[in-house]
Amino acid sequence: MTTLSGRSGTALLVIDVQNGVMTEAYNRDAVIANIATLVGKARAESVPVIWVQHSSEELPLDSPQWEYVSELPRGDGEPLVHKKYGDSFEATDLEERLAERGVGRLVVTGAQSDACIRATIHGGFTRGYDVTLVSDAHTTEDLSQWGAPTPDKVVSHLNMYWGWQAAPGRTAGTVETAEVSFAPA
Repeated sequence: MTTLSGRSGTALLVIDVQNGVMTEAYNRDAVIANIATLVGKARAESVPVIWVQHSSEELPLDSPQWEYVSELPRGDGEPLVHKKYGDSFEATDLEERLAERGVGRLVVTGAQSDACIRATIHGGFTRGYDVTLVSDAHTTEDLSQWGAPTPDKVVSHLNMYWGWQAAPGRTAGTVETAEVSFAPA
């Protein structure tokens, strides 16, 4: 279905599940467990798992907070994409990693729902990818003291509106971990 010619493959994206990001994350342990389940399933089905890792003032390169959580070890040969912007495609080699694997469909997990997850699902969709957001495998921290909704509402809102996305020749939607299929649509 993707508008990317010759790219019928699927990849699992694991975005920014880093120590400094997940410290105060909503539903942290359940989200990490769901991502671990999906990583295991993807590996068993020979579906590429692509890891995305953010760096910033708060997440300096090679610092403990920059490291991925210990519950999610990256496998040998699984690409790691370094980024500095919310959209995992911006100024990174993500597109190259996906193209060389024939990927036209993304299954997206990680953090933060209202920042890097939202930016990446929109970025992928506008670049021609089919994009599935795993509704119980993304999270965010509580930013309500600065006027944001509580994290449960942020997650719910993103799940709700992503389920309604539409564009010519592309699909979008949400699915729970237990219902994820990596098979071509």
